[in-house]
Amino acid sequence: MTPGHVELGPVLAALVLILIGGRLGGLLFERFGQSAVLGELLAGVLLGNLGLVGVHWLEGFRELPAVDVLAQIGVILLLFRVGLESDVKKMMAVGASAFLVAVLGVIAPMVLGFFVTRAFFPAQHLLANWFVGATLCATSVGITARVFGDLGRATSTEGRIVLGAAVIDDVLGLIVLAVMSGLLAAVNEGRAFAPISLLWIVGKSLVFLVGAVVLGEWLSPRFFHFVARLRGEGLLLTCALVFCFALSLLAALAGSAPIVGAFAAGLVLDPSHYRELRAHDPQHRGLEELTDSLAAFLVPIFFVLMGMRVDLHTLAAPGVPAFAAVLTLVAILGKQACSLGVLERGADRLAVGLGMIPRGEVGLIFASIGATLMVNGQAVITPQIYSAVVVMVGLTTLLTPPLLVWRLRGASTRQGALNK
Repeated sequence: MTPGHVELGPVLAALVLILIGGRLGGLLFERFGQSAVLGELLAGVLLGNLGLVGVHWLEGFRELPAVDVLAQIGVILLLFRVGLESDVKKMMAVGASAFLVAVLGVIAPMVLGFFVTRAFFPAQHLLANWFVGATLCATSVGITARVFGDLGRATSTEGRIVLGAAVIDDVLGLIVLAVMSGLLAAVNEGRAFAPISLLWIVGKSLVFLVGAVVLGEWLSPRFFHFVARLRGEGLLLTCALVFCFALSLLAALAGSAPIVGAFAAGLVLDPSHYRELRAHDPQHRGLEELTDSLAAFLVPIFFVLMGMRVDLHTLAAPGVPAFAAVLTLVAILGKQACSLGVLERGADRLAVGLGMIPRGEVGLIFASIGATLMVNGQAVITPQIYSAVVVMVGLTTLLTPPLLVWRLRGASTRQGALNK
């Protein structure tokens, strides 16, 4: 084998199994009204632990660099699409309640997660304990939106607060991730921690996110207007991906996570910016439609690979099942603090708290990044903690839809009885 050559056979075999397993798992869970993410994650757990029944030849697949690169591109694309589906103006218009709900929904779970992790793993570095707490911050926008939409409550007071807060939650979560990554880098470089360094990292993260949005708002329409003078198929998708990857690269160079740049790129792009390029498409498709096929290929690779890296042996280790259970409990309870931020009279505070529970894809992204970070020569997210976080993500995602349906339908029944 020549230097730099990649053996393609194992990569292709891994992709075949990952795509088939992820698709079947996703379809199975969707049939039962659950998120496809859970099916993809579970498929990965099964594929990655076949060694328990004597099948060991798959174990090397989860460590293939080429598959890992595809998974990382998949998560960048995922955050780009989340940004595309978000609206800065709507985020600013949802009011004080959504902002307070989001802030409380970040602080309370993170603090609770820190103390729980500290209690179970006292030998871990303090920053590693805080990073585990950070995995509890974000709320899965997609899962909550689907439940409210299915019940016809997306435009209700509770629906608008939860959906607005969930988007703000993700932005705050990404800032927390950037701060944690910066602090870990400082410790690894031997620099003493000082409060001013924390303020610097927070300021740098905010400046990058706000700067990327402001600069992107100015640059994006001009960039797409210039490209519209060219002729050729696929220009809109190509240019959008260039924009996404460029901002992801800038985020990495600024010391932040690339997904922060991808989210900012999606947030910036507005259909009015690429109207001319869209007109060149025979079917006049928008970016969400154009990225559907790419997402269907790349995003499941990330979730299945995250599942494959769950070692079920670690869940049998002393204290790990209890840690997973307590972490799930504080993940649920922490989000109930959100209800204190609801200012509107008559709003169902419990429904808001329940709507903020699911961690979904963002919690997995945090865990996967933490597994690659080091502090004092030790992984920030160890295999035991990683497995417990995946259990927490799965349970919070599974529990939210039935709990939210119970609360919203019960509220509708009670309101109907009062009207009579």
